[in-house]
Amino acid sequence: MQTADIQRRWLDFFGSRGHTVVPSASLIADDPTVMFTIAGMVPFIPYLTGVVPAPYPRATSVQKCIRTNDIDEVGKTTRHGTFFQMNGNFSFGDYFKAGAIEYAWELLTLPETQGGLGFAEKDLWVTVYEEDDEARRLWKSIAGLPDERIQNMGKEDNYWSTGQPGPAGPCSEIYFDRGPAYGPEGGPAVDDTRYIEIWNLVFMQYAIDQVASKTEFRIVGELPNKNIDTGMGMERVAFLKQGVENMYEIDQVRPVLDAAASLSGRRYGADPEDDVRMRVIADHVRSSLMLMTDGVAPGNEGRGYILRRLMRRSIRAMRLLGVDAPSFAELFGASRDAMSTAYPDVAENYDRVSRLALGEEEAFLRTLAAGTSILDLAVDRTAQAGGGVLAGDTAFQLHDTFGFPIDLTLEMAEEAGLSVDRAAFDRLMSEQRSRAKADAKSKKAVLADVSVYGEFRAHGETHFLGYDQLDAETTVLGVIVDGRSVPAAHAGDLAEIILAETTLYAESGGQESDAGSIVGPGYELEVLDVQRPIGGLVSHRVQVRSGEVQVGHAATTHVDPQWRRAATQAHSATHVIHAALRQTLGDDAHQSGSYNKAGYMRLDFSWNQALSPATRSELEEISNIAVRDNLPVETRVMGLDEAKSLGAMALFGEKYGDRVRVVDIGGPWSRELCAGTHVASSAEIGMISLVSESSVGSSNRRVEALVGLDAFREFATERAIVAQLTSTLKTPKDKLPERISELAAQLKAAEKRIAQIEASRLSERVPALVASASPMGAVAAVVENIGSVGSADDVRALATNVRARLADTAAVVALAAEVGGKATVIVATTPSAREVGAKAGELARIASGVLGGGGGGKDDLAQGGGSEPSAIGAALEAIVRELRS
Repeated sequence: MQTADIQRRWLDFFGSRGHTVVPSASLIADDPTVMFTIAGMVPFIPYLTGVVPAPYPRATSVQKCIRTNDIDEVGKTTRHGTFFQMNGNFSFGDYFKAGAIEYAWELLTLPETQGGLGFAEKDLWVTVYEEDDEARRLWKSIAGLPDERIQNMGKEDNYWSTGQPGPAGPCSEIYFDRGPAYGPEGGPAVDDTRYIEIWNLVFMQYAIDQVASKTEFRIVGELPNKNIDTGMGMERVAFLKQGVENMYEIDQVRPVLDAAASLSGRRYGADPEDDVRMRVIADHVRSSLMLMTDGVAPGNEGRGYILRRLMRRSIRAMRLLGVDAPSFAELFGASRDAMSTAYPDVAENYDRVSRLALGEEEAFLRTLAAGTSILDLAVDRTAQAGGGVLAGDTAFQLHDTFGFPIDLTLEMAEEAGLSVDRAAFDRLMSEQRSRAKADAKSKKAVLADVSVYGEFRAHGETHFLGYDQLDAETTVLGVIVDGRSVPAAHAGDLAEIILAETTLYAESGGQESDAGSIVGPGYELEVLDVQRPIGGLVSHRVQVRSGEVQVGHAATTHVDPQWRRAATQAHSATHVIHAALRQTLGDDAHQSGSYNKAGYMRLDFSWNQALSPATRSELEEISNIAVRDNLPVETRVMGLDEAKSLGAMALFGEKYGDRVRVVDIGGPWSRELCAGTHVASSAEIGMISLVSESSVGSSNRRVEALVGLDAFREFATERAIVAQLTSTLKTPKDKLPERISELAAQLKAAEKRIAQIEASRLSERVPALVASASPMGAVAAVVENIGSVGSADDVRALATNVRARLADTAAVVALAAEVGGKATVIVATTPSAREVGAKAGELARIASGVLGGGGGGKDDLAQGGGSEPSAIGAALEAIVRELRS
């Protein structure tokens, strides 16, 4: 049974039994506190917790998920995968335990010819929470299971909660017995390798508080509306139904594994270590394909970093299989063919995904080459110093800065006869993880507990009236201060205000929230921010300027008209530039992100090379021609499928409902799904000035522009600068580039002549400095402040020249100077001086400590410095004391 067939059977089964079929949400989580959709129930959490009223009584989905916390286990077990699909059926106050158990048993045991999964009843076991006698009775009465195939488990295994006060309840898990070849008898309580969990039924029936841990909490009472949340692991069912040994061998994954085997010339099943590597490649390539299809691009932070790590681990595994050449074209192509039946958008977006993947592979292969050079140098230094252990901080730098895998560092060090200080490396990695966790925790703490918004959302959605008007009369539904719902807020308070209607735009779709105010009888509120903390609800963050605002008060919203006008100009300009990019570069230049506010916009788009000056000029000209031509701007609300059929462009990772707003500028020339505010015609945008184009990753570029009056002011400023240059240089403006180039060349030549004169002047000081050498401890030392010089290179050249004259003696040369307002010190030693223990690096560090900076280097030549040139004398005295000690 193919995986796509399992998906179809699941959705058909529950769809025919009154469940609304909900398409999979994006892998990019809607919750800002998490990066990815990590479980099938994640899109339904607002409904399951009661924060947002459920739009349907029962639902079903096959949800794409990404989970990387067990990434090191991938390839080693039958069931650890970073990408997986979770089949779920959900009830929101509709059916409960009996219904969930009936549906599960029916689908599992119904013959394949009748649309079921066709599992033999004798092979199925279940676990229940040890105190859930009701579930045990239902399994016996509905499924006819004997007591010995219903096993009790504790809270650790069979009780669900969010880990916070709120809904919770017991679970019941369904297991498949693979047979005696896979382990001992005794059910899942004895062996979870032989007995594979395939389905988990969560019965949300209690409210809990005083949560101390997963197993320590207080049950407050039963929920008024009991919910069902179930999850069946698609990959686990697939490998059981396809008669293979693990999830890596199912039809959606095995083709990538086979491609890796073919490229490497190694046979899957011949060597356990190679098998793990092939499974890692198969899993990670599929995960990367699905992430990029949903709009994630490789990067150095957040989701992009996780994706980059998956891809680099794949490249690393191919290298360990003996493949150093690029391989992603074959591997990703195999994954595309395997996944596109279940997910047609994989094929639709493959050109863009392929370009990202191949660009990342090429970049990392270059990184490997650069990292290998740095590692080779570190290995040589360690070996020359007689050491046998490569420093842990070197391994960490390679990993952290260059993305160089630690296992590759270990392998290459071992080839050179060295080990790696793994303890130091692990300590540095642990410190980095701790910092990241602390940062994530602090960011999460800033976000209010969304449960406070649930009571307001239960009364309905906030109606946005701001498309057609700037002011509206409404009612205060709620006041929130410090995360708590309160009856009123007073002058000076920072508060959140919930209104029945609003004209103030909430930040979304890249558009910053509106500026404005809310006024009512006896109070005035300045609007600082407008957000949608949960779906359908708008919260206004305000400063109470005067009076007292209470729940139930009348209110009038006012949008700052100048702000809104400039904001609509910027947002419409974003659409225009996107269309101009696609006209200039082709359809592959697809928007990957944007931000716009009054007078300014930026747009990120998929492209892997810098735009030439000519292309930038063309882009700017096309955009301003669109403004000149006064193209009509039309907005329509329609079904999502209809919008897509008309060619409306969606932003990767954005969440869209069944009904969407389509914004046209010039008809199909620019047609996008967008809930933002826009001008009535393109001429209202005003001037567009492209001010920047830069890289935001290996496969993404960013353009920034000023819009409207801000663009005019930018041009006015530049015009004033040109006028000033024309006057100062007495040169017509069309000749300015030539004149400035001429002056720059003259300046460079003058600087070169000055440097030559300075070098000659300093070289004349060599005899006197050599003559000044005096005994200090076991060496002869030249210690001198040479005053102010042009560069540290001048000091270094002088120090090495003096050392050369003293090469036959045990000599130390320490010269200090002021360079560009800062102190620089250079220390050089002769071989004989090093033999008696004089080390340039240590002496430079001592001096740098006095100078308020840092320094160091090799034993023969080192440099230091600091921000305190007035301390040069004291720094040189510190070197003298060290030499005499």
